[in-house]
Amino acid sequence: MKTAMGSPLTTILLVVGTASFLHAAPKQIPPYVKQCQIGDPKIVECIIGALHHLRPYLAKGIPEIEMPSVEPFRMDELSLSLTTGPNGYKVTLRDLDIYGASNFSVADLKLSEGTKPFEAHIHIPELKINARYTSSGVLIILPASGQGNFHSTLSDILATVRGTISSKHRDGLDFLHVDTLNIDLNIKTVRMLVKKVFNNNRILTEATNLFLRENGHEVLKAMMPQLRQKLSEVFKQIANQLLTHVPTEMFLLPEKA
Repeated sequence: MKTAMGSPLTTILLVVGTASFLHAAPKQIPPYVKQCQIGDPKIVECIIGALHHLRPYLAKGIPEIEMPSVEPFRMDELSLSLTTGPNGYKVTLRDLDIYGASNFSVADLKLSEGTKPFEAHIHIPELKINARYTSSGVLIILPASGQGNFHSTLSDILATVRGTISSKHRDGLDFLHVDTLNIDLNIKTVRMLVKKVFNNNRILTEATNLFLRENGHEVLKAMMPQLRQKLSEVFKQIANQLLTHVPTEMFLLPEKA
């Protein structure tokens, strides 16, 4: 779903929400903003188009609002316990660089109404993950403590994003703020492998990669609680960075008289 971000999931937050008090729209519209109009019977389609319009800007970054590129976005660390017992196999992934988040499409979108959250379903064809890998314990029957590189490809991803937004008044303009954000991920295909581990011990490396090939979805399941939490935190931060610089009036025009 960049620092991250960004990302497809953050873009949803740019245009979702309701505005009660509108002022005159700012004169200069930045190129990354596609405007929509309150009262438009096709406003949902317009908002989805505005989200898709943002993709190349998220990929490159938006320096004027201090928005970094989401290609890649970085997560700090994930820690996993993959087998139990006193010599259980534990893995730590650090400095995760995640590529592909800007290549998304919004499948459907439900706008927030009152206190009800917004909800969006977003499809991402593929995410590639590179990270530093550290392991300890016993894998199957082999001691498997070591360090190296971790690579993963996650394909055919459906992200469900739910959250709440409030409106804040500043300098005569209204700005949206993401108060809560939750992300669920459904991932169809998982491929994982490690390289340059265990001092290039071929047997340990092949055993580890065999384990990852045969148990990729179980490894992902162990990652998922931390992954969801960290993605939610990162995307919320990036969304609010964007919304702090883009007043509601800039992208949501008042209803025609």
